[in-house]
Amino acid sequence: MNRFETIEREMIEWRHHLHRNPEFGFEEINTAAFVAEKLRSWGIQVIEGVGKTGVVGSLTLGTGKRAIALRADMDALRISERSDLPYRSQALGTMHACGHDGHVAMLLGAARILAEEGGFDGTVRFVFQPAEEWGRGALSMLDDGLMARFPFSEVYGIHNMPGMPVGRFATRIGSIMAAEDIFEIRLDGTGGHAARPHHTNEVLVAACALVVNLQTIVSRRLDPADMAVVSVTELIADGTRNALPGTATILGDARSMRSEVSAEIERRMRQIVDGTASAYGCSASIDYGREFVPLVNTSEQTRVALEAAASVFGPGAVEDDIAPIAASEDFARLLEKVPGNFAFIGNGETSAPLHNPSYDFNDNVLRQGAEYFVAVARQRLR
Repeated sequence: MNRFETIEREMIEWRHHLHRNPEFGFEEINTAAFVAEKLRSWGIQVIEGVGKTGVVGSLTLGTGKRAIALRADMDALRISERSDLPYRSQALGTMHACGHDGHVAMLLGAARILAEEGGFDGTVRFVFQPAEEWGRGALSMLDDGLMARFPFSEVYGIHNMPGMPVGRFATRIGSIMAAEDIFEIRLDGTGGHAARPHHTNEVLVAACALVVNLQTIVSRRLDPADMAVVSVTELIADGTRNALPGTATILGDARSMRSEVSAEIERRMRQIVDGTASAYGCSASIDYGREFVPLVNTSEQTRVALEAAASVFGPGAVEDDIAPIAASEDFARLLEKVPGNFAFIGNGETSAPLHNPSYDFNDNVLRQGAEYFVAVARQRLR
């Protein structure tokens, strides 16, 4: 029996504890304390409060000067859990619906093995990041001097994937996850009585036309070879059943795989908003922001990830060119600073989807994830 098998039970216990006690982004006080206590108990140097609630553990062995980072996200979601699990969430309206409890447990398992058994020459940074779900945690840690205080030359992360069989690993070189832009469009006119539309300059018809017109950005203004999605998610007006609205707000998000496509979506959106507002005789303003940037894996580090994964999952269980997905992940912010790789491991074909009230991380994945992180560290810091 190897060491991974002996600590697998502990990783499951850690994961269940974290699942029972979820904390939202930048509120991970108890989660961070739990992580820090475990790391310190294994002799790993720990700094807490990085980027508000982030934790960084540093483990140096030998005389090597190189350092790499292994990253896990810690935050939960504002979702009420629907399950009868004995370790179900005890925090009303909050749950680990994306598997970050499992990600933390996997990285803790890897940290323990590396601290006890070594097998590398250099420094491993264990980065436990807050607030991934709303795209602020990585930036917060970077703004707090992550790279200067804990320098590393490359970074690796993994995420569980419902629908993918347990025991499978997948990644790719290049763009693998999308940017997420958010937009808020405001239309202003003059509301009035529903029976007298000719005495108003109401905005609801203009807003409905705008929702339809925005769909032409993807269908008619972008290269079909470029992945892009523009979704209107809310339309809010100040009218009522017998009163035409004078203001309307349209909210939504846009996804793309390249920054150039993101810029073109914004440019076209501003043209359509201005043109539609002019056609209907109302005024318009738009607030366009970028929450997540595209996640782009680098070639050398992806090769490293694939070799490490093959040693853990077996060569036949490793996919090296998974199709990009339109979801977003703020690990991408770290990849703007250093090369690295982000990959997916199977959470099971019958797993509930991510961000679903019935979702649960698959405990059978924990040992594989920990072994993968250890393999990466030993391969890069021989």
